[in-house]
Amino acid sequence: MENADAHNLAIEETYQDGQIIFKEGSSGDWIYIVISGAVEIFKDVGGESKTIEVLGLNEVFGELGFIGGLKRTATAKAVGVTTLGIIDRDFLDNEFNKLSNQFRAILVAITHRFKKMLDRACDYTTRSESRVPKALSLVFKSRESLIRAYSGDISTGGLSIKTENPLPPGHQFRLKLQVPGREEPLQTKCEVVWSRKEEEGAPGKPSGMGVKFCEISEDDSQFLKKYVSEASEDE
Repeated sequence: MENADAHNLAIEETYQDGQIIFKEGSSGDWIYIVISGAVEIFKDVGGESKTIEVLGLNEVFGELGFIGGLKRTATAKAVGVTTLGIIDRDFLDNEFNKLSNQFRAILVAITHRFKKMLDRACDYTTRSESRVPKALSLVFKSRESLIRAYSGDISTGGLSIKTENPLPPGHQFRLKLQVPGREEPLQTKCEVVWSRKEEEGAPGKPSGMGVKFCEISEDDSQFLKKYVSEASEDE
């Protein structure tokens, strides 16, 4: 493990215990190194925080944003009083640009594949919740227009959508879901976890996408939990 002194640092920043360094889904391509203290890396999975790793002295994080141009794939939080070094961006750009085009393309592909694997793993974790097959009417907005579709199955943390116009993984959008027993549609912000186009479909796996709920009101969440619980008992 390299010592922090071996890195070209632009500045140092100190964070208090529990202070957020960056949030999952935010933009940013700074790469950090832990000079003192520790950093907890965690993701939101089905509305709960799941720790991925706790980083200590001289460990580096934030590299996916720089190499792959990705939004932050997890949240970073200081554990205790923590000092971080931010690696100089000009230095990183110069070093990265020294690589051949082919090798840079390989590194970028690796970061994007890692993100897909991480998202899929979180989706499997979310699926441990009760998930029931229900065809509920819903509306979401694509880049071009409003699309009416139906759910394939639903849980308290997300649902699958049967549609010939799936959005790409990582895309966030607003969803209106018509749930029985409720006059007004349930509204929530969603993020696409997996996406399957028509040509990628297979027997029993039609085109569509799986989404997780990102922002949902407490009242809507409680109503959905009650609906899913009762629907599970009816299966």
